[in-house]
Amino acid sequence: MSDLKSKSLAELHELAGKAGIEKFRLLRRDDLIEKLGDSGSAGSGSSGSGDDSGSDSRPEGNGRRRRGDRDRGRRGGDRQGRGDRERREPKAQGREGKDSKESAGPEAEAEPELTEITGVLDVLPRGSGIIKAEGGPSAGIYVSPAQIRRCELRSGDEVSGPVRPARRGERRPSLVRVEKVNGEPPVDDRAPRFESLTPITPHRHMSLSGDADDILARSVDLLAPLAFGQRVLVEAQPRSGRTSFLRSLAKAIARGAGDEVETIVLLIDERPEEVTAWTREVPGVEIAAAPADLGAHEQVRTAERILAKVKRQAEAGNDVVIIVDSLTRLGTAYGDPGAVKPFFGAGRELEEEGTGSVTVIATALWGSPGDQDVMDAVHTTENSTIRLDASLAAAGVVPSLDVTSCAVSGQEAVLDEAEVDAVRRLRAELKDMEPVPAANRLAELIKSSANNEELLKQL
Repeated sequence: MSDLKSKSLAELHELAGKAGIEKFRLLRRDDLIEKLGDSGSAGSGSSGSGDDSGSDSRPEGNGRRRRGDRDRGRRGGDRQGRGDRERREPKAQGREGKDSKESAGPEAEAEPELTEITGVLDVLPRGSGIIKAEGGPSAGIYVSPAQIRRCELRSGDEVSGPVRPARRGERRPSLVRVEKVNGEPPVDDRAPRFESLTPITPHRHMSLSGDADDILARSVDLLAPLAFGQRVLVEAQPRSGRTSFLRSLAKAIARGAGDEVETIVLLIDERPEEVTAWTREVPGVEIAAAPADLGAHEQVRTAERILAKVKRQAEAGNDVVIIVDSLTRLGTAYGDPGAVKPFFGAGRELEEEGTGSVTVIATALWGSPGDQDVMDAVHTTENSTIRLDASLAAAGVVPSLDVTSCAVSGQEAVLDEAEVDAVRRLRAELKDMEPVPAANRLAELIKSSANNEELLKQL
């Protein structure tokens, strides 16, 4: 056994082929050494015929012919041998889904080193899949149909495992085996799909953590309290401070929920420099960008990949918050305003034990021709509405919340009875004011209290 541990991976593979160990190239090094030890092949020269050995024990005509046979074919003028060899040449990625058998022997190359990756899977119509991983190849990593069937993989799964480089004739590197799915080892019986799970009324309050003078977080917590599984529509005029509002909100959610919630920001048709600013200013939050320099098709694919990932996370029992900026630009990329409905409608709290939730906070632009179509597509499906006003931003009001237009449905399931009564009194006080005085009055109340609990008790 100690002799085996000192050998290289290529030497171990050569021994495994001779010992007849099946599919040895898919085994980890330690497992391979253990199987070789059990077979007594530490230094043995015994031969075998394992499936993956690549030895010349394959049936005639199914593999590469021996050199002597080829020489005899050439000497005899037999041109059929050349045609057979040409037909056996690998074609573009068509062989990636098969368990390719490499020839072992004096001319075999050393087994390449494997690299570990984690990325999001996109299952293609033909049954194979592509993993997009941060720092991975732009073309993605190939996943065979057999691996997808065996592990019951779905689009949006976060898959981890070792990857081998692309072989001759292959367009992409390939996943060797699936080690983790959404952070856990693969299981034989997966949870039901997101669409078949039971949505219920959001009832778990999502506290926004901030300092006593964090007016934005405290304003949202008062006027549109967040709950896991909500669909929050942020109506925003151009130049209303939308980006600053969303960044501050993402930070407040990350601080308040900590590691218990995964927060993802999906930016559609955003300027590249704004994507960089998001990444630098909101650390710890995943930024998924389909910037303006991508074509509409790629923007849609990026958005759909993130939506699938969010659903898989909820199936696995995680609470996910996705901030989409913006539904209007997403509708433009689709060429159909109604296509945004699946994104916004994915927000829900799930009833089944062991499942999580998806909270969607999405912006819809208004004030320009065509914007109303997207607003109409999602109108009445939201649990909460937040409106940002350009005139407030121009007047220096931060955040530029139109406090009289913010609304939430089902707040009785989120807040206790005393809090609901206090919030209603606050709304009644602000209702008859103009937007700027109302925003200033709310800011005054916030600054005069240490937290929202104290503020509500004073009302």
